[in-house]
This record gives sequence, C-alpha cells and structure tokens, in this order.
Amino acid sequence: MNNRTVSLLSDEDLASTVLCDLKRVVREYATAATESTCPQVRQMFTDLLNKTLTAQGQMFEVMKNAQMYELGTSALQTDINKQIQCYTQTQQGTNEWLSNVHGQAGQFAQSNTANTDQQMNNMMQ
Repeated sequence: MNNRTVSLLSDEDLASTVLCDLKRVVREYATAATESTCPQVRQMFTDLLNKTLTAQGQMFEVMKNAQMYELGTSALQTDINKQIQCYTQTQQGTNEWLSNVHGQAGQFAQSNTANTDQQMNNMMQ
C-alpha cells in the first residue's frame, strides 16, 4: 500500500492559501484585541496576533525565496510623502477634534459642578 498522497494544488497554491489565511487571522486577532475590555483577554489576543504576524512573515520569506510571491512595484517617494502628509493632516484633525470634545466635556462638567454648588448654597440660605 502506498502512503504517498497526491495534492490537487501546487506547492505555490498551497503556500498562497496558507499566507492568505494567516493574513485573515492577523486581521481577526487585531480586531479582537482592540475590542477586548478585559486586560487578560486583550493580552491573549495581542500575543496570538504577534505570533501570527511572525508566522506570516516567515511564510512570506519562504515564498519570496522560492519565487512564489510576486513583489509589487516600488512606490515613488513623492507618492509616499503625499500619503504621509495626508495621514498627518488626518491625525492632526482627529487630535483637534478630541481636544475640543474633551475640553467641552470638561467645561460642561465644571459648569454643572458650579450650578450644583450654587443650588446647594441657595437651598442652605
């Protein structure tokens, strides 16, 4: 009896499938980690994410060395700089918005505290 199995997929197709699954699992672990409210669960998903990222990187290197992975073209530095500038502007806008929301919440809390103090003083008189 022959113990040899025959695969319907090539090594490249099998490796590509594994790489795609590792990428998907990375996304799912990242989502799970960011949505976890329990610190221990968050740490578990973070550890799993890091291990899966390592496995994905190793699979990519094996595929690249075996010429199973087609590398993309290099991006122009001007395109990279344009994206960095766009993301920086978005980050600055988000930070300003958060600062305004936080400031308004703080002002609201202060005004409510002052109103409550005034009401208490009026009641005591």
